[in-house]
Amino acid sequence: MPALSELILDGRPVEDHRPWPRAVVGTGTWGSVTAQLAEGHCTLLGLWGEADGVHVALLAEEPAEIAVLSLECPSRRFPSIGRRHPPAVRLERTIRDLFGLEPEGLADVRPWLDHGRWGVGQPLGARTKAPPSGAGYPFLPAEGESLHQIPVGPVHAGIIEPGHFRFTAGGETVVRLEARLGYVHKGIEGLMAGAGLERAAQLAGRTSGDSTVAYAFAFARAAEAALGIEAPPRAEWLRALMAELERLANHLGDIGAICNDAAFALMHAHCGVLRERVLRAADTCFGHRLMRDRIVPGGVAVDLAAGGLAALQDLIAEVRRRFPALVELYDNTASLQDRTVGTGVLRPALARQFGAGGYVGRASGRGFDARRSPGYPPYDHLRFEVPVLADGDVNARVWLRIREVEQSL
Repeated sequence: MPALSELILDGRPVEDHRPWPRAVVGTGTWGSVTAQLAEGHCTLLGLWGEADGVHVALLAEEPAEIAVLSLECPSRRFPSIGRRHPPAVRLERTIRDLFGLEPEGLADVRPWLDHGRWGVGQPLGARTKAPPSGAGYPFLPAEGESLHQIPVGPVHAGIIEPGHFRFTAGGETVVRLEARLGYVHKGIEGLMAGAGLERAAQLAGRTSGDSTVAYAFAFARAAEAALGIEAPPRAEWLRALMAELERLANHLGDIGAICNDAAFALMHAHCGVLRERVLRAADTCFGHRLMRDRIVPGGVAVDLAAGGLAALQDLIAEVRRRFPALVELYDNTASLQDRTVGTGVLRPALARQFGAGGYVGRASGRGFDARRSPGYPPYDHLRFEVPVLADGDVNARVWLRIREVEQSL
């Protein structure tokens, strides 16, 4: 199969596209991309649309290459990647909803984000008159004896965002699970169009509240690449500090939440206390518990506050003192192990096919960490382990989080 650099050469290179090369290609090369993805020669990093075309970002791991390919759609149609590569299906359904570009050959053409309540169809494309909302969403059927359906959501008992999940089960075996999301689609992409850089950075940081640092960090680096500028070294270290504080808070919160889902509220309470300590330290250091609007294109909006260093030292000491006992409690509670070991297994082959990143991919044998590959400052100057496990079950994902807490500390 051709390397990504060869695919770029097959197209019309786009000048000054940073940091990765981009080319406008024809349908033949687009088909070659589909084949590469289907055969596992590269990983789908992203697939998105514009009013008159579609774009795909690809990662080849050996040798490490990233490329962006664009396909113009004068007929408002494009060959579906999802027809051969399932990870692209939801992305193509999103393109269809927002831009009205039709993925030819896509088997699942149900709306994904459009619930029939926007008042307009294809809001980022032709802006057609919205069709009636209809009778509901056609969930896929499952056939067999003694099957029953369990609907969950979209409103949940906790503070998680709304989503509807339809379980079809036979006893305790889940035969099919379908998710329907998009209930709080905020239209951030449309709001960003024409916005100034400061406003766009604010919008990026509001994509997800508990990951505001991650989104703001990514947007800032994209803007800096486009403008050909670099953040000052101190700002790069402060960004990483914020990112690891956010990582700590989310890992501690989710370790507790997983245990709470298994009816072990004690772990939830203790992990919640530690998460609160992280958020208070972040507030002391940067003036905001979630560190929203602290990372901006060109650097950071605030320096480390007076008292911030002491707060960080106290935080690290407290978590290192209290967290090992919680790990031991998790590992030695048989009722917890019964619920997490062997549950929710994501096979390594499927994790690789779908390009699963983060703790999900690393708990299923895929040793991918964006801080390492492609890498970015200041992580390219840091030595840290990337823990990888192969079991792919809930227990492996909990242990992956535990190991990442230790690395972040």
